[in-house]
Amino acid sequence: MPASHAHVLAICGSLRAASINRTLLLAAQKIAPEAGLEITLCEGLGTLPIFNPDDEGNEPQSVLDFKNQLRQADGVLIASPEYAHGVTGAIKNALDWTVASGEFMSVPVVALNASGRATIAQAALIETIGTMDATILHDACLTIALNGKNYAPDDILADESTRAPLLRALTMLAAAIAQKQDENAA
Repeated sequence: MPASHAHVLAICGSLRAASINRTLLLAAQKIAPEAGLEITLCEGLGTLPIFNPDDEGNEPQSVLDFKNQLRQADGVLIASPEYAHGVTGAIKNALDWTVASGEFMSVPVVALNASGRATIAQAALIETIGTMDATILHDACLTIALNGKNYAPDDILADESTRAPLLRALTMLAAAIAQKQDENAA
């Protein structure tokens, strides 16, 4: 991977191995170099203990590792399902661990949605991350409805109706990262 590629952390809000959201992130990872990005999938969300403010400053290693992954990322890509009209407990818990420490502050973030029915959770996820002062790229946040189908990453990329919007979102994320890096260098 060329050094010029920006590093993006992809976070899946589902812990299921066969999650369509994870599949969508894997497809994004495959085409990311076309947008000038390198995507790493975040692992370990299921190992994070339930957030307790009393533990801040004395976080377990799994939380420290998660925060470190975020600090090393130039941008973040999140795909999360909707459970009972809300974000999953896994993604909400992970986000709660970073509210006070600020790992999302000013970081370009794109939220993907792999289900056309998950509109409430998508809006809640964007609201939560925006509250944490992340730079939400609203025009890049998108739904690619994969629900009810057994897709592989290559299936998503083989269909131009799913590949094109995904690549467009990644290109917008790369542009936002480059702009932030230029501003920080000035």
